[in-house]
Amino acid sequence: MTADAQTIPDGLQWVADRGLGALAERMGIEFLEFASDRAVATMPVEGNTQPVGLLHGGAYVVLGESLGSMAANFHAGPGRLAVGLDINATHTASATSGIVTGTCTAIHLGRSVAVHEIVVTDASGRRCSTVRITNLIKDLP
Repeated sequence: MTADAQTIPDGLQWVADRGLGALAERMGIEFLEFASDRAVATMPVEGNTQPVGLLHGGAYVVLGESLGSMAANFHAGPGRLAVGLDINATHTASATSGIVTGTCTAIHLGRSVAVHEIVVTDASGRRCSTVRITNLIKDLP
């Protein structure tokens, strides 16, 4: 069953109730919009850089997985769980300051599989990374 307005009235409240997890919180990820088919979050560059001052490639992936996995779990609905099967990222630019914004869009929302694409842009709107995540949806034991 897909989460809808009757089972979960507000996506951002669902995120707040569930929590982001220790890693996403440590990295400063903040959700701005949230639904199973579209979610938006920001993350600061500062504190998430590699030694040469660029946003770490893994940080883009953490932002993407946080968005895509949470959206897939929201889609899965009560009594079900989405777990990651595959994630990949292509980095096309480097953020060096400010915040980056991840915009997660559903590619496929099925009963057993959810696929999301996350486009991460810097403060000027330049695409820095494209992340794709596939989640398996299963019943909780």
